[in-house]
Amino acid sequence: MMRIGIFFGGPAREREISFLGGKTAMAHLNKALFQPIPVFVDSLGNFILIREELIFEESIRSFYPPKRLQTAPFNVYIESLPDADAVELLAEVGTIIQPADFAKHFDFAFIAMHGPGAEDGSIQGLLEWYNIPYSGPSVLGSAIGIDKAKQNEWLKKSVGLDKKFFVLQRDDYNKYGRETLFEQVKKEIGIPFVAKAPHQGSSIGLAFVKEDSLEVFDKAIKKCLFIEEIYREEWITLDEEAQVALLQKMVNLDEGIGFPVVFQKQVYHHPANLLEALREYFTHTVTKASIQSIHSEDAILLESFVNGNEFSCGVIQTPAGQAVALPPTEIVIDESVEVFDFNAKYKSKLTRKRIPMHASLAHLQVIQAQVKQAFEDLGFGVCTRIDGFLDTNGIVVLHDPNTIPGMSPSSLIFKQMAEIGLNVTDSLTYFIRQSIRERLRTGKNYYQLSQQLKALDEAIAASLQAKAVQIVQVLEITGADDEALETSFQAIKVQAAELAAMGTENFRVCTSLEIEEGETLLPLHVAHLSKDTAKEMLEAIKTGVHPLIAHTREAAIDITKFYTNV
Repeated sequence: MMRIGIFFGGPAREREISFLGGKTAMAHLNKALFQPIPVFVDSLGNFILIREELIFEESIRSFYPPKRLQTAPFNVYIESLPDADAVELLAEVGTIIQPADFAKHFDFAFIAMHGPGAEDGSIQGLLEWYNIPYSGPSVLGSAIGIDKAKQNEWLKKSVGLDKKFFVLQRDDYNKYGRETLFEQVKKEIGIPFVAKAPHQGSSIGLAFVKEDSLEVFDKAIKKCLFIEEIYREEWITLDEEAQVALLQKMVNLDEGIGFPVVFQKQVYHHPANLLEALREYFTHTVTKASIQSIHSEDAILLESFVNGNEFSCGVIQTPAGQAVALPPTEIVIDESVEVFDFNAKYKSKLTRKRIPMHASLAHLQVIQAQVKQAFEDLGFGVCTRIDGFLDTNGIVVLHDPNTIPGMSPSSLIFKQMAEIGLNVTDSLTYFIRQSIRERLRTGKNYYQLSQQLKALDEAIAASLQAKAVQIVQVLEITGADDEALETSFQAIKVQAAELAAMGTENFRVCTSLEIEEGETLLPLHVAHLSKDTAKEMLEAIKTGVHPLIAHTREAAIDITKFYTNV
């Protein structure tokens, strides 16, 4: 049985989303094929074989730093405790291991981390140095995938990307007047435009400039540089509780700039110390305090705003390495959401997903063709999610390839793979198997990797054969009314996921359906079960299979039959 080191956490601002991905892999990995080994990567660069029960905590800060060091009123990450004995603290959650010893503990590294250090080729290069195969694209594909500015240049060469963009250097921002820079930006790309931190996740360091306002422009640039400004006139109106809340928000990586920070040329690790400094600072007649994260950007990417429907489209590979574009998914955003940032993407209930996106078949096919072309030309492999817009003139505008897509069970990539017939467990098996195949292309450890691939292929085939001769377990979704049906739907989803993760059970999910001849028990496709609600499931059954999805399933048949008994 292959031992899978599940790497989660990491140094990036998206570490809590990585934590969710680690939970997904632990819960859904095929236990008949793989032994999951949770590897917590802390933000200081330590690798820890964590106690398994801790991965199911609510968040990283629930266990690290330990709660005894989470001094009220602040809840912080380990970076805020520079004087703590990391070795001692980590001993409370698990065992530190060194990269040279990785092979003693696992055979393959499943990377569930995001952002700098995880998606930029850094961890990939480390693993290659120590001969550990890993999930996702190569060092080259990862390095390209993390640089939003460079992506635009490559996408222009690949698919003729027609998008105005401008790279504003931090030195120019500090050197020249804001008015001069704003005028230059307006001349180059116009208004409105989007400002992005070019090396962060797709939803971190993101701001819109929708009006001809120097103040709005300056605020957007500072957000992308992770600079927080507090004005004295605002500060003096805050009571002690509100001041604490303001700094706690700064600590939280989903909404703040993160600690440590620099203020008045001094580094502050803990918000309590910064709070004290700010109280002292604002006793004087000072206009504002400017605070910035020690992890910032050297430039900001500014892109012209695209009027159109936003989509996300995954690309995966057949066992032979041929790229297959999954169904483009439309991100339907409530009008109250101004910016599709981290909170809107991962926490808000004001966004939903439509598969495939609402567009003509011809436009959907163009999207698939372009994301597939970009996937191949930019040197990606295994799986990459490429976002974009279909503008009001029917032009496809791509942006932000994501080489390690978010991996909660409800993530876009899993919903799209469900459309071709792979559940979350099968999808994880695909990621591992195809990643080993891609590592063969490096020209290193070819014999060892080919033997590992052969053994896994044999294990997958044997597992499918064993399940094929079993009596099929039928899981039935039932309900006399909408509420009962929804309860049954959610319960069966959980049960089906648990059976799939066991890797030894042959089962089928069905639901009762009224037809002209009476009531029938309808077998459900994986895509039906991937819907968020029973209502959406019934709508999908009633609507039938969209022509694009039917075509995509045919294109992906070599993938589906490799991992399932189709």
